[in-house]
Amino acid sequence: MQPKTACITCLLTIIWWLFLEESASASEGQFNLLNSGCSQYNVTNFGEFSSNLNSTFVQLREQLMNSDNKYFATAQQARGSNPAYAMVQCRKYLSPADCLACFEAALSRISNCSANGARVIYDDCFLRYESNDFYNQTTQEGHSMMCGNQSASEPSAFEAAVQGLLADLQTATPRIDGYFAATKKEVVGGSTGISATVYGVAQCIETITESGCRECMQVVTSDIQRCPPNTNGRAVDVGCFLRYSNSPFFADNQTIDIRPFLRTGSSSKKKAIIIGGVVGGASLLLLIIIALLVWFKLSTRQRGTLRGDILGATELQGPLNYKYKDLMSATKNFSEEHKLGEGGFGDVYKGVLKNGKIVAVKKLAVLQTRRAKLDFESEVKLISNVHHRNLIRLLGCCSKGLELLLVYEYMANSSLDKFLFGERRGSLNWKQRYGIILGTARGLTYLHEEFHVCIIHRDIKSSNILLDDDFQPKIADFGLARLLPEDKSHLSTKFAGTLGYTSPEYAIHGQLSEKADIYSYGIVVLEIISGQRSHETSADPDAEFLLKRAWRLYENKMHLELADESIDPNEDEAEDVKRVIEIALMCTQATAAMRPTMSEVVVLLKSKGSVERRPLTKPTFIESDHKRLREDTSTSTASSASNATASVSQLSGR
Repeated sequence: MQPKTACITCLLTIIWWLFLEESASASEGQFNLLNSGCSQYNVTNFGEFSSNLNSTFVQLREQLMNSDNKYFATAQQARGSNPAYAMVQCRKYLSPADCLACFEAALSRISNCSANGARVIYDDCFLRYESNDFYNQTTQEGHSMMCGNQSASEPSAFEAAVQGLLADLQTATPRIDGYFAATKKEVVGGSTGISATVYGVAQCIETITESGCRECMQVVTSDIQRCPPNTNGRAVDVGCFLRYSNSPFFADNQTIDIRPFLRTGSSSKKKAIIIGGVVGGASLLLLIIIALLVWFKLSTRQRGTLRGDILGATELQGPLNYKYKDLMSATKNFSEEHKLGEGGFGDVYKGVLKNGKIVAVKKLAVLQTRRAKLDFESEVKLISNVHHRNLIRLLGCCSKGLELLLVYEYMANSSLDKFLFGERRGSLNWKQRYGIILGTARGLTYLHEEFHVCIIHRDIKSSNILLDDDFQPKIADFGLARLLPEDKSHLSTKFAGTLGYTSPEYAIHGQLSEKADIYSYGIVVLEIISGQRSHETSADPDAEFLLKRAWRLYENKMHLELADESIDPNEDEAEDVKRVIEIALMCTQATAAMRPTMSEVVVLLKSKGSVERRPLTKPTFIESDHKRLREDTSTSTASSASNATASVSQLSGR
């Protein structure tokens, strides 16, 4: 009877799994996939690991179906030397049936992996497994955000409402039992008086502590704040999820009143003190036990074991690979009529792909060896993962022999220098100029501080700032200077930069840090305000360079005389112009350590009031210093003098 019973059981199991696979494939289309990937590393015995993993999936399903908590489950199986750990979590606005369907959809997708770790993240749930215990992880490198591509009709009012909503979710979620919050906020304001609603959800995994949830919420809140005024956005880290939208994605009866969790005061502090006193001794003992267990686990773990994680497994996706013949066709064989410009990195051409999409194709002219080509491919893969609304997007690449082509998004509105000094000079009002100044600062902040690898641009200037149809700035050519060999630059000198924008410590001594970009940014801000080129000269030997003029007017409290004649600021805007000039001068101080970071610049730009409370020091490029520096560096730059001020805005139209 036993063999017969076993056979029947086996047959029923097969039928059950076939049913699940079919239902999962049908339901998978109902859920919006945000991210999925497999670890790059394999376990020592995949058969044993796979058996353990399948057991954890069965346990997860049983918990979702039968436990009191039908939205979160963990399971582990440790038979043999290849244990498996798994976790599933649903957003609590789902019904139990929909949660189970989302789990089955994720399970169907994740079954394609054959490594020691994988994850699937939908809007409504996620599934993850690893060969190591990850239940207490809160945040890791690779956290990401996904923004919509449509702006709100009243961007200022909508962005204000979103920022308020996100701040409330960040504060309340770690304090709520179960770490889940779903709420909404009214959007009222704008020139049309439109009233709308923004909806938001935040959730942490239930195996982390309140402080862990708070830490994770800080990360995802910082990430998603770059999305507004886009109408929707998501941010995800290993320990939490955050989403907002102008469209409802949960029912009204699922809304949670988070106001009690936003309050702080003496009563809550007293309560915390009482509770802390009662459990303090027990907590100390527990911490000691946990520390000993962690030490034992780390000491017995094999050294050098590689592992995947929920986000790091596919952190660097790599650029799209284009066929060389397709790019030749798109650019009409790289014809002169399609040429947008020339620069030290190579020529750039306008291309029209077969699907009608317009792109900019840059032919890099610095590859000379096969080893250099491999280095470029690695770095280009890194750059292609830089996603920010104020940075030009690298869409893909193409290599043929030792030649490398980069494919960027095309910016028909050209570059900033065309609006400051070219044929469209004087067409930008103060509001547009301020938006460009702030957006550029945000883009540099991301490169310096928020991307998991610090990228120093080295050549920030007005021709490297492109403008989209709404005059939002996008920084171009970031990351390319760091691809150059140690003894090369796109100016064929000892430094990668443009005279007039380059900080003194970098131009003279080759000392490179983020503060070099901040100096260049300050010069660009002065150009935006004045409409005067940083390096403009005349036959008059006493003619003032831009930085010298700005400092003289600042010392004499005559800031507004620096402003472009086409700007006609009202009283409030005039104070903003003065304040931004002071911020620009703060960025150009002679001592690099005295310059603010780019994140500090963003805060200063968004705040009101004078920045004179931070005393400013006289920049280096004052009076004869600027001329002397040009003379001192003329020897090293003689071969590239014609390129020193060449535009690198070839990604744009003319």
